[in-house]
Amino acid sequence: MGNDVSRKREGQAAQRRLSHGFLSNMGVSITHRLGHSAVFSRTVGPDVRPPVPKLLLPPEDSAETSGTPPAFISVFLPEFPQRKFPGRDHFQILGFIAKGSYGPILKVKDIFKDKTFAVKVLPKSEILKHEVVEQSKEEVIIQRQLKHPFIHNLQDCWQTQRHLFIMCDYCGVGDLYTYWLLKGRFEEDEVRLFAAELGSALGFLHDLGIMHRDVKMENILLSDQGHLRLSDFGLSRRLKRGGRAFTICGTLQYMAPEVLGGGPYNHAADWWSLGILLFALVTGEFPVPAETDHGAMLTKVRDFPYVLPENLGSALAVLLTELLCKNPVDRLRNLERFKMQAFFRGSSFDSLILQKTPVDVILKLRTHPDWAAKARRGLSPDNFDSFDCDQILRSPTTPSELSPALASMDLSPAAEQTCEA
Repeated sequence: MGNDVSRKREGQAAQRRLSHGFLSNMGVSITHRLGHSAVFSRTVGPDVRPPVPKLLLPPEDSAETSGTPPAFISVFLPEFPQRKFPGRDHFQILGFIAKGSYGPILKVKDIFKDKTFAVKVLPKSEILKHEVVEQSKEEVIIQRQLKHPFIHNLQDCWQTQRHLFIMCDYCGVGDLYTYWLLKGRFEEDEVRLFAAELGSALGFLHDLGIMHRDVKMENILLSDQGHLRLSDFGLSRRLKRGGRAFTICGTLQYMAPEVLGGGPYNHAADWWSLGILLFALVTGEFPVPAETDHGAMLTKVRDFPYVLPENLGSALAVLLTELLCKNPVDRLRNLERFKMQAFFRGSSFDSLILQKTPVDVILKLRTHPDWAAKARRGLSPDNFDSFDCDQILRSPTTPSELSPALASMDLSPAAEQTCEA
């Protein structure tokens, strides 16, 4: 069982690392591509939702005269309640965190709570055009169920006439991928903590019947103390007991063979993705470079032996062997079996104990002089040409305080302000 992973000698040619040059950890798009088709979605078989009828949005300043919500409002109900964007005496927009799949992700301060949040702004015109209404609603339905120490919290969501808003906790420390780029590879003790926290999050999700379907370093945000927060539920799916999915979706380098093949697949696919992630963390490289499409990736994954360095500890090697088993029936695919691995002997999975000590390696890397450049991952000011708060939210000026990842970009500053939509 789990015999798809073998050892390799030190000094053998390393597989090259591919960077997914995208800053957003919270997009709902299931069709966008990054780099060499890093994110891919295709629907086959019965895992298909009916398309939403195309709707024509009215002008921004049109008045509502009927007590019944019009179609462009009601189609997003009840998941997105209708209300105005909070006024300038309530919210301050501090800057841009990232460019999302369909719109910006903003750094916003709630003046009443004296707390900062991340707000994803989704223009309804884009959601309707790409026919992802149901997926955006599903993201909110799922996140409302999730209260867990190692899962990124949804705080609120609402709609105005022309936009959807999803507000989550703000994680200013960034994502795990940035720190992997800085460090190259993590020590086994460091990986043990990451594995315990992420495994706990997956076990919690799966107990609720939820598949994440896009477990990757970019979707793991970090708390102020360096602990993990699994984020971005834009591809997630609720699955009934014994159910199967057929949609080819996720990020190619992390996708299980059964997902690449068009299904059927279930929650076991998330544990494969965790295995790929841990492999990359501890070796500094992905086992298989990304291909340009899922078919080519499937061929490579089916043939690849998933070799491990000889200097890797035997307990970790066994864990990776169990996770990277190509047959999902034999794969390690639940939290109880995960906890029983020798790699975790003497370790706790209690969330309070895990979070008790700051993660030194993350906090030290946070002060690295190359942090902002690595977080930016090749993005240039040209990538943010459409990041115009005037256009998107009809505000009089542009945000001034940029996120650390964008701070060194040549963008025109202005006074802090609030926006209304």
